[in-house]
Amino acid sequence: MKKLLAILVTLTALTSCGVTKPLYYWGGEVNNATVYEHLTYKDYKTQTPQAICALIYAYEDMVGNPGGSRQIPPPGICAEYGYLILQPTTATTFTEYATKRQKSLFQGSDYAAIFNERGKELLNKEMEYYPESSLFILPLLKKLAR
Repeated sequence: MKKLLAILVTLTALTSCGVTKPLYYWGGEVNNATVYEHLTYKDYKTQTPQAICALIYAYEDMVGNPGGSRQIPPPGICAEYGYLILQPTTATTFTEYATKRQKSLFQGSDYAAIFNERGKELLNKEMEYYPESSLFILPLLKKLAR
């Protein structure tokens, strides 16, 4: 009986140490950090127009190609991305500084209209994926509707 118990404990310990898939996809890795960390936290103090365009590209990747075991964007990403592209200067910044590759993410060149529609869509997706976020998102949507 003791041998059987020891074997079961050993097998359990060995099988629980396997590599697990992360819950969410954070845009790959760059310099021992995720793309998201790199573009938001590490470069936060020096947000250049090019960095904002790169962040939009990374957000679109995380939202459009969710990975991880949940297969949905990480919590807060749709809200952050939506809020970013709804800012009045973001469309102008993107128009002036985005690369051809970054611009290819969107159909058309009226980025103000595209970002307005996409931003609201993303805020609604955040509430769909994470209903608890509606406490923060609904007042923001009401404010944007004015």
